[in-house]
Amino acid sequence: MRLNEAASLEALAKLLNCAYGGDAKVLAQGINEIHMVNEGDIAFVDHPKYFEKTLESEATIIIINKAVDCPEGKGLLIHPEPFTAFNQLIAHFAPNKRIHERIDKSARIASSAYIHPTASVGANTIIGEDCIIQANVSIGSNCVMGDRVIIHPNTTIGSDAFYYKTRPETFEKLLSCGRVVIENDVEIGAGCTVDRGSTGDTYIGAHSKFDNQVHIGHDVRIGKRCLFAAQVGIAGCVTIEDNVTMWGQVGCIANVTIGKGATIMAQSGIGKSLEGGKTYFGSPAGEARNKLKELAYLSIASKSSK
Repeated sequence: MRLNEAASLEALAKLLNCAYGGDAKVLAQGINEIHMVNEGDIAFVDHPKYFEKTLESEATIIIINKAVDCPEGKGLLIHPEPFTAFNQLIAHFAPNKRIHERIDKSARIASSAYIHPTASVGANTIIGEDCIIQANVSIGSNCVMGDRVIIHPNTTIGSDAFYYKTRPETFEKLLSCGRVVIENDVEIGAGCTVDRGSTGDTYIGAHSKFDNQVHIGHDVRIGKRCLFAAQVGIAGCVTIEDNVTMWGQVGCIANVTIGKGATIMAQSGIGKSLEGGKTYFGSPAGEARNKLKELAYLSIASKSSK
């Protein structure tokens, strides 16, 4: 998420009521999670295992729970609870705007788009030419849709990221401030859910098509011309390249990449990154020809043992 106005390290420390290390005049231009951080961003780290990675990342200002040497050109915000402090900054710079009207006045909707009377559209959302938004669709704030996008009934676009930190008696939610960006000629079936990015974008490439009851987690990036059958579920921060096909009830773990042109057969479970141009099957998913051979051998072995 980009800040509307740059904020100095000193000002951020005052806002969080915490100590800081580094040049007080270092400026933050955005807020991002470590997996998608850019120069000028604020990130957080609260476990020593990830200190080095975060300190060496592109992040310009880092919220950390231990006083350490500050890398040159960066700034540190030293806070006992970096996760909570990160949430405080999101709440301050990107407060969640409640929808009090079916279509928020700040939404920009092309005159040729059709919005069903029961659909809702959040603040600052953009909907392009000739889009069709059907009954009971909920589109959250700051979403961007290209032209000729079709959203079928009872689908939610821009719900919050499923992202929590475990606390002794509960779970602390990471506040979502990201977007959903949908390119031209995408069609999304009935009863689907597409979570917005936690701090960045969830992205769906042009000409991709989803069947009913598909779930897309936060910060997922889907390429062009992808085809997902019913009940596909994609966890957060997955990259799916162009021309990927996933048949019914495929599940995918977080933080992996599915290569261009891959096909995943029905009910497969993806537990690691997969190369493009191949067909996969099973749980954990492997190359289909090998998995089918394994099943054939097991069948023969089972019969011979009787």
